[in-house]
Amino acid sequence: MTPRAAKVLSRGIVTACVLMIAVDVVLLASLQRQGTPTEVVVVGDPGAPGMAEALDELEERISKGDVSAETPVEAAIFGVVGLVWAVTGSLIVSRQPRNRAGWIFCIVGAAVPVNGLAFAYVLFTFRLADGSLPAVEVAAILGEYSFAAVALVPLLFLLFPDGRPPSPRWAWAARLLVLGFVLAVGAFVLQPGPLNNLVDSAILYENPIGIEPFADGEPGSLLIPIGALLMLGTSLATVIAVRQRFRRAVGEERQQMRWLVAVATASGAVLALMLVMTPISLLLGFETEGPDPIADILWLLGAISVFLGIPAAYLVAIFRYGLWELDVVIRKAVVAALVVATLTAVGVLLLIAIPILVVGIRPDASAIPVLVGVVLGMLVGPIRRRARRMADRLVYGKRATPYEVLTAFGQRVGETYATEDVLPRMAQLLASGVGASSARVLLRVGPDLREAARWPADADAARAGEYTAPVTDQGEELGALSVSMPANDPMDPSKEKLVRDLASQAGLLLRNVKLVEDLRASRQRLVAAQNEERRRLERNIHDGVQQQLVALNVRLGLLARTATTAPDRAAAMATALQEQATTTLEELRDLARGIYPPLLADEGLTAALEAQARKAAVAVSVETNGVGRYPQSVESALYFCALEALNNVAKYADASRATVRLEQADGQLVLSVTDDGRGFDPTQVGGGTGLQGMADRLEAVGGSLEIDSTPGRGTTVRGWVPIRSA
Repeated sequence: MTPRAAKVLSRGIVTACVLMIAVDVVLLASLQRQGTPTEVVVVGDPGAPGMAEALDELEERISKGDVSAETPVEAAIFGVVGLVWAVTGSLIVSRQPRNRAGWIFCIVGAAVPVNGLAFAYVLFTFRLADGSLPAVEVAAILGEYSFAAVALVPLLFLLFPDGRPPSPRWAWAARLLVLGFVLAVGAFVLQPGPLNNLVDSAILYENPIGIEPFADGEPGSLLIPIGALLMLGTSLATVIAVRQRFRRAVGEERQQMRWLVAVATASGAVLALMLVMTPISLLLGFETEGPDPIADILWLLGAISVFLGIPAAYLVAIFRYGLWELDVVIRKAVVAALVVATLTAVGVLLLIAIPILVVGIRPDASAIPVLVGVVLGMLVGPIRRRARRMADRLVYGKRATPYEVLTAFGQRVGETYATEDVLPRMAQLLASGVGASSARVLLRVGPDLREAARWPADADAARAGEYTAPVTDQGEELGALSVSMPANDPMDPSKEKLVRDLASQAGLLLRNVKLVEDLRASRQRLVAAQNEERRRLERNIHDGVQQQLVALNVRLGLLARTATTAPDRAAAMATALQEQATTTLEELRDLARGIYPPLLADEGLTAALEAQARKAAVAVSVETNGVGRYPQSVESALYFCALEALNNVAKYADASRATVRLEQADGQLVLSVTDDGRGFDPTQVGGGTGLQGMADRLEAVGGSLEIDSTPGRGTTVRGWVPIRSA
């Protein structure tokens, strides 16, 4: 069966259960108004085996008023129990169509309202419709035997949580249980005599498919106790199986199984007591002298542990511990169940209670169905909205649904916030989405993850997150999202998946935050570098050219005074002053070249680098290949990077020579400065202001910088800039 077909079928079973419960309650309400039966209705041969004795006993009970039918309230209670089973099965089947446990839940859940409706249909047919309704024989058989599906319940212990036995060797238990079910139920169905379920309602209905070989005392009747013993024995074995699986389970699976083990243990204890106490009851004479209080108590305990405990254990595993991650399916199922149940209740109220009890008209009046349809149609929308809110609260508690969290997160990513605001907002949304006590946003800085934001702001910064999901973008890990859960609401697979989904959406946001922070830091470095350059120029002018000009001015005044008194000496002084003026002019030109060299502007990179190579403190060779003219920003960035690299060679490398290479290839202009100095380990030496300034210059024009150095083997500084020839 395809997953879609399984989902449609399981939901159809749930819907059918709701409708059967509603019809069952309506039929029993109509029968209840007729009062207690005063005569026996006999269907079949009164002389058939067991019929005559049952008829005499039933007439005696009627004379004492000791007959009664199931009330509408009782039918509603049993029906809701069956509906819970059917809904549980539908939840499981909708996610795992091949899970046998889900189908057993659906079968047992449907058997309860089928049994109730069939029973009510037979009563209605013979009490109010004079036996004229069709298919009453089928209804009588279903009302008697459909409840036998409950005998399959022990398989649920064996099949939890994945629909398979704990191991292949436990398959025998399932086979023996099914064999016992077939033997006992088959023999019981073929046993002639009255149908027991209808006797209490004063209807003596002969089993239409009963045959003589299976009558009491015949060999075929022995199959009933044989099958029952097989089912009881294998039921105890399933309890042992689930306890063994629990002992081997660890982590999340152990938490999922805890409640089911408790239910299985209680059910096993009740079954064991039933096996022990049955012969004791016979010895005490309860079987022949009247009601058996021991059996009644044991059956009550067994019913509670089975009919309420098992679905409760499965639902706790689903809701509390995220079994099969069914939260979305559960939400839809709860919405559908609430809508159907509410509309059914309102429809019954409008169709039966108000017309009969208040207005005093028959429910078959022509205007009533139209009125009911109009009212229900108007109520569908409001009921559905309220049911959706109730389902969200039931499944997700006070926090938003995963869809709402992801949607809100996407909206936050698309909105404009200051960088210092967006990460705290992300942490707050993460915490509220998964119900965490605290959440942190981490950014990768080098090899480390550093906290960038946390919520709440006063959360313990030293506490490690209970679950951390990496944030990546284009294969690069940019950071992580980390959450810590409260003690009463631990992490489960559905919450882990939500954190991973949020982390997958956060990649672009963290990338943008990182780029903004890098840009901000780069701008700060450029401003600092510009300020430092201005201070350097100020010092050079103050200590160099300015002092020389002051001295030149003083000596010119002295020359003016000397010219009239000592002409020969004045001529020598004038020659010296001319040389000093020439030196000062040259220094001023050097300062101007440091700002933007005229040679670079006039003749390009090759000529400017060759001129600087001639002035370098070490021997420098310049090699170029295919180099032309480029935008001023590109030439300036590469020129000053080369100067900084040569300055580092002279100051730190202890080198004898260096080589400057410049070439254009593959749409890039590549500069490299290589020396034969002592080298260094780049991982052990932090990037100084010189190297960082070089990187910033290149990044400003879209380029990048790389340092390649090994102790004892020299250093190569390499930079790339994307270009188009000017």
